[in-house]
Parts: sequence; structure tokens; C-alpha cells
Amino acid sequence: MADLVRVLVDFGRALRAEGLAVGTGDVLVFCGAMAPLDPTDLVDLYWGGRTTLVNRRDDIPVFDEVFRRFFLGAAAPAASLEALKATPAGAIAESTFVVPAAESGGAEAEQARLGLMASTVDVLRNRSFASCTEEELAKLRRIMARLRLTPPLRRSRRTRAAATGRVPDLRGTVRRSLRTQGELVSPHWRRRRARPRPLVLVLDVSGSMADYSRALLQFAHTARRAAPRVEVFCFGTRLTRVTHPLRTRSPDEALRRAAAEVVDWEGGTRIGASLDHFVREWGRRGLCRGGIVVICSDGLDRGEPELLSTAMARLSRQCHRIVWLTPHAGDVLPVGMLVAEPFVDERLVVHDLASLERFAALLPKLS
Repeated sequence: MADLVRVLVDFGRALRAEGLAVGTGDVLVFCGAMAPLDPTDLVDLYWGGRTTLVNRRDDIPVFDEVFRRFFLGAAAPAASLEALKATPAGAIAESTFVVPAAESGGAEAEQARLGLMASTVDVLRNRSFASCTEEELAKLRRIMARLRLTPPLRRSRRTRAAATGRVPDLRGTVRRSLRTQGELVSPHWRRRRARPRPLVLVLDVSGSMADYSRALLQFAHTARRAAPRVEVFCFGTRLTRVTHPLRTRSPDEALRRAAAEVVDWEGGTRIGASLDHFVREWGRRGLCRGGIVVICSDGLDRGEPELLSTAMARLSRQCHRIVWLTPHAGDVLPVGMLVAEPFVDERLVVHDLASLERFAALLPKLS
């Protein structure tokens, strides 16, 4: 950490030598901004420095030039940053880093393309969670935290004032006519409000899902922070609600608290019994009424197929849509997925970050 601070301080001095107004406080803010980021990622370094150290638009060209010389030059003093974090084997791939050039009177933006040997976001985005190392999973958690989820909308019974519509707003029309001595100049209208549908995530944390459960729980933490009405449940041999532990801002702390709540982590699998408990205990309370229920499981059920079929039938009547996310692709489905298939509206293969992003893009269309 001391090596990182020294490099960032030297970069601030280099900017100050070129005439930029970079004070000690700005460098401290820069160091604080880089604390949760990856110091070996040039994209994080560039935007972290540009956001905290550049105060005027005219200083952007100078910042870009100093950044290229300092971090990308032949004798770059930032070479010690590579020693801060060992690069995992198999995560090395050729990539291109582009430093955005400043706008200069409508001229074509200059781009500096340098081939770098580094672990890139594109490589990690398409790497299966099962083949990722602990360090790569930590990087994926930072990337996943930036995902933006938009639950689908549904029309509520309540209405709001609108410029056009089918329902006349009598109160607004009369109030408006008082300004024109009772003449109805322009009628007012009302439209039904749109509100986000509830999102319920039911995650399989049994032994067969051990390679994917933590990544899916991280995705649930991101969804819990991005959307207002998100409920998260985990199941192996029993169902556990982990919505409250995931309210913590820190992803690592949230995962630790959620894992402490789940007593059957990486144990057996009883999908039917867990979903039956959900529809009887939580579905009857209206938790998923009009909502989207997302079941993340490989379908390897050790329980009774009749119980799973009955639970899925009840669940389909309680919610709006059922989405099944499975980490395994193939035409041969496990028994659990074969039983649940008639009640599932969407079935997606989710085993890496790219597939999670595709699900996030599909989510608003499930209205």
C-alpha cells in the first residue's frame, strides 16, 4: 500500500510540475478514490485521477499527456504497481487501453493505443465463475457492483396528473377554470401510475452450486441496492431469507452475514421442499404478487418431484413471471428442471458475468 501511495503522490507532483493546480488535499482524495479500485487497471487509474485531480476543462490535455508519459512511458516510475498484485495464470490476454483525448476545436480526437499484457475486463466478463481464482472473483465483484438493474414496471390503480390521457381530471379542470371565470379552456387528464414490479431472487447454495453461489449472491447484493423492492432467499435443504443481511453497503460484509444466516451452505438440495415453504410462508403474504421470481439453480433435486410440481404450480399463480437461471447448458435437463419447465416463463444459462449482464438487459422486458 505504501508503494501505491508513493506512486500516486509522484504522479500528483508531475501534474503540478506541468502547471496544474494539484494540492495535497487533491492527492489525498485521489488516494482515497483508488483505495477500492484496482491500481493495476489503467482505466481505474485514469478516471480516478481525472475525476479528482482535474478541476478545469482546459487542463484535460495536459493531464492526458502527463498520464501517458508517467504510466505508459518506457521508463515509467509506475512499474512498481505491477508488483502490488500478482497476475493470475490464465488471465493474461492482449488488450488495448485507450486514453481519451481532449476535444480540440472539433478536430479528430487523438487516441493512444498501446498493447498491454494484462487481465482485462473483457476476459473476466466471459470467464466462467467455476474457473475463476479468488483474485479474479474479487475483480468480478467490483465490476458486478457497477451493474444497473431495472425491474419491469406495471400500472398501478392509482393515477397521476398528465398532459394527455383517457381519464378526465375533474378536480384539476375545475381548479384551472377558476382562473378563466369558469370557462373550460383546457381539460386536465389523469393516467395510471407505473411502479416497479417486486423482484424475488431464490438462490441455490447447495454443494452442486458451490462454484456459482457466491457470485450469484454478489449479484443479489447488487440487485438489492439497485432496486427498491428486492427480496433474496437462499436454499439447500431448507429456505432462508437473507434480505436483511444484504442491506449492508460493503459486498464482502454482506456476503459474510448472509453466509452466517444460511446453515445448509454447500449441503444437499431439496428444491421442492424449499419452494413449497416459500409459497406457503411468503407467497401467501403477497411478497411476490405481481412480481418476477428468479430461481437460480442447476435443477439437481433430491426431493420428491410431485412436491416440486405442486410448489411451482402455486408459485406461478402467485407471481407474474418465473425465470430460471441455470449454470449448465445442454439439451438434457436434470429432473428438477424437467418438472419445473412447464411453469417457467424464461430459462437462461448464467455462468459468467456476460450472461448476468444479458439477464439484466432482459429484466425490464419481462413486464
